Amino acid sequence: MDARHEPESLSPPQTAAIRRSLTSGRMAVTRRSLLRAGGAGAIAVGGLGTLSGCGIPPAGRTEADNSADDHSAEEKKVVFSNWTEYMDVGKGNRHPTLDAFQRRTGITVKYTEDINDNVEFFGKIKPQLAAGQDTGRDLMCVTDWLAARMIRLGWIQPLDAAQLPHAYTNLAKPFRTPDWDPGRVHSYPWTGIPAVIAYNKKATGGRKVTSVSQLLDDPKLKGRVGLLTEMRDTVGLTLLDMGKRPETVTADEYDAAIARLQKAADRGQIRRFTGNDYTGDLTKGDLAACMAWAGDLIQLQADNPEIAFAIPDAGYMTATDNLLIPAKARHKRNAERLIDYFYEPEVAAKIAAYINYVCPVDGVRDELAKIDKALADNPLILPDDEMAPKSHAFRSLSSTEEAAFEDKFAKLTGA
Repeated sequence: MDARHEPESLSPPQTAAIRRSLTSGRMAVTRRSLLRAGGAGAIAVGGLGTLSGCGIPPAGRTEADNSADDHSAEEKKVVFSNWTEYMDVGKGNRHPTLDAFQRRTGITVKYTEDINDNVEFFGKIKPQLAAGQDTGRDLMCVTDWLAARMIRLGWIQPLDAAQLPHAYTNLAKPFRTPDWDPGRVHSYPWTGIPAVIAYNKKATGGRKVTSVSQLLDDPKLKGRVGLLTEMRDTVGLTLLDMGKRPETVTADEYDAAIARLQKAADRGQIRRFTGNDYTGDLTKGDLAACMAWAGDLIQLQADNPEIAFAIPDAGYMTATDNLLIPAKARHKRNAERLIDYFYEPEVAAKIAAYINYVCPVDGVRDELAKIDKALADNPLILPDDEMAPKSHAFRSLSSTEEAAFEDKFAKLTGA
């Protein structure tokens, strides 16, 4: 096998991490109420196929390799793959923002909710991407770890900044410089996915829980603490609490965070490591406090006024779902026009009001307030000036690092 085609293999801990995400983590349920991002960072599992065989094209593909003849002018259409219930919905199950785009531009949007999780979707498109063929899609939305992997493999087209004036201007500062796509050359975020702290006020006796230190050390919470099965979120929040930056984490810093978590687990402080099933335990009070995904909390608070959340002073973790144009897409210019449209504040507000995740578009607050002032004031949708600077992202990992990190995390969680 040519060294340029050497695959990125999955270690047993990486495979186990993917299975956790599929069965109980952020991949396991629908996009509307819970999160599914492959925190393990693996590409596929089981029958979906992996990068374990020969024939994967080199990561060093050129722009010319990625591009195709653009038929946008004569074919006024764009094909967009997205997660289920990840777009505003109106009467007759229509999507008002997409309908308005079609009326304005004359470009027909073929919108398909065919992404149920990152792994399954990648299994659908990998054969065409690997063969240098059109996937039949002009635009798709995937989580940051998968976006990073496909960019590295050379399977994503660079964007034309001249076609993205709203996106370039209105992209919120915390989303501008991911290490896996510096300068957002290939991607624009659809939403942000924060991991924060949640607690049940009745179960804590009215006390606030605002830090990872409380989760790991407060004896009054012993046996009633939940941590997440997603390595980047749990270790990332712990690193921040230790004064370390997940963006630049070293192996030694990672080991120190694992040791701290192991100490708490050995003392019986942690009830369990959970996927999305923490929501039921938190509502019942079996978990007094836990790490949680912000997308869950808006609905949990609506159902149970005892549920509260905290943004740790040390910071919180954020992942993103991202818009990408795959290699060989037939309608690149039309796809860029659609990306740019989503960054108009009035449009972004309508989408944010429906999906209730962090909106990456500056200038959206006033437009969102016209729809629902409570949503405009909710920092889980629009991080305020105090919250926004506290957002952190786990740095990109090499395959070797990821295998080592996941192995240590699997031993901690007993996976």
